[in-house]
Amino acid sequence: MKWIFPRHSVRPIEQLEESLAALRGAAEFVPTPWGIARQMLELAGAQSDDTVYDLGSGDGRIPILAAQEFGCRAVGIERDRDLWRYSQQRVDDLELGSRVNFQCIDVFQADMRPATVVTLYLLSAINGHLQSRLASHLRPGSRIVALDFQVPGWRPAQTAKVISEGSVEYTLFLYRRPGLHVGSQGNRCDQFV
Repeated sequence: MKWIFPRHSVRPIEQLEESLAALRGAAEFVPTPWGIARQMLELAGAQSDDTVYDLGSGDGRIPILAAQEFGCRAVGIERDRDLWRYSQQRVDDLELGSRVNFQCIDVFQADMRPATVVTLYLLSAINGHLQSRLASHLRPGSRIVALDFQVPGWRPAQTAKVISEGSVEYTLFLYRRPGLHVGSQGNRCDQFV
């Protein structure tokens, strides 16, 4: 039998690549308010022995804040070259080069294995595509804090409503990588990341 309409077969990998390309272009730079950035790091329990990764770091405020106020090492992942340059210049101006660095790459290509804390202010669809990368890269005890957009299919260990300086309400979602991390009340944290 001859088909009247041509068959269009697209391999699943091609569909995934097209979806990821559309998602990469969908994320615009929306800065996290300073007070909310601080609350994200507080919710994660960021300390001086942590390495904070901010995916889609924009102007670099979360990595810089993590280094200045929490004593962490920090890495910002930003694909926009102008924002990356701006962030790197701020680090140079603040003389934080030994504690903070920025990588001008796509979040889907980032090596997050050194991270103990990851911050996200990305759309849920992007967070969903990052699930397997985060799960495979992060070691037990690592924490992820997502601002406003959950990681689909993951159960947050904690949810917090917070208010910015401009009286805008945000929601923070804390996820923990199961394993050896012990919570502040002495209980073992076995939440699925």
